[in-house]
Amino acid sequence: MMLSPETLQSASDTLRSLALDERLKQRALDIPDLARALRRVAARYIAGDTAADAIALLGANAARGHLGSVELVGESVRSRSTAARETRRLVDLAAGLAAEERPATICFDLSHIGALVSARLGLENASRIALAAREAGTSVLISAEGSDRTDLVLDLWERLSHDFPETGITLQARLHRTPSDLARVVRRPGPVRVVKGAFLEPEGVAFPRDSAPMLQAYRTAVAALVRAGHPVRIATHDADLVSGLRTDLGAELRGEHVEFEALQGLGVELLDGLAAEGFVTREYVVYGPEWWLYVLNRIAEHPGRAILALADLGLARAPREDGDATAVRPWP
Repeated sequence: MMLSPETLQSASDTLRSLALDERLKQRALDIPDLARALRRVAARYIAGDTAADAIALLGANAARGHLGSVELVGESVRSRSTAARETRRLVDLAAGLAAEERPATICFDLSHIGALVSARLGLENASRIALAAREAGTSVLISAEGSDRTDLVLDLWERLSHDFPETGITLQARLHRTPSDLARVVRRPGPVRVVKGAFLEPEGVAFPRDSAPMLQAYRTAVAALVRAGHPVRIATHDADLVSGLRTDLGAELRGEHVEFEALQGLGVELLDGLAAEGFVTREYVVYGPEWWLYVLNRIAEHPGRAILALADLGLARAPREDGDATAVRPWP
């Protein structure tokens, strides 16, 4: 049975609402049998619980020709002690990357390290991580959050980038405000990661995901960065969108400042194909136990992934998004 676009959009919006329900997350993860089952679903999108899991996957991805980004997943921390603990984990990640000679970009939400407790705390903790990353021979990139936090994220990124100009930032193409934000962030030298945007947003704030205006906004933002010679990470698994960009920009996409990036477990065939053609490619690896929001947003982007989730719950062999069969490794 074919589902209407309206039904699929409603399913996506419901999943995004569930992703933001912190009480539901806690209840689900507090039930051992349910938590174990949900972890099998998450294993498609998450490297594992530990930095060692993520670093091992970065090595496997490097063997396929891809650079790496790595994120300790988590957000919306409202405790100083928790923010301090998560900051230590990210500092330790930097040390682990250095020990294994894996210069992957370290990515994180500012709300994960205390920005909701206070902007000052968020900046202090982000500076600690950025320093550890620099000492490890790499850098950090700040992830996007909901539009209600965009001003906070950009303000703190801008302050952080005065001391750590290599720090990158993520912009969401579907937000109406992004063209003005883009004009602001290109004043600093750090890479700009362009994503579609996965959060549940009102129509007055954002284009509908995958609508024609949103796709055009994405192509416009990427073209502006590429033609300005600014470091850009084209973060998408959308083969049609990549094809459109190649039509728009041609050989300009082969500049050293241009990278194609895909999230772990998504767009595998697309990314491998781009690497084989000589484009600079990067795979974004995510790890950690606080995966609820991240995984539900990945499923919400394409409600058909709910079918994969059902297969994963049964430990069945399920199709990858490139059409091949794959068995999902359950976590212990």
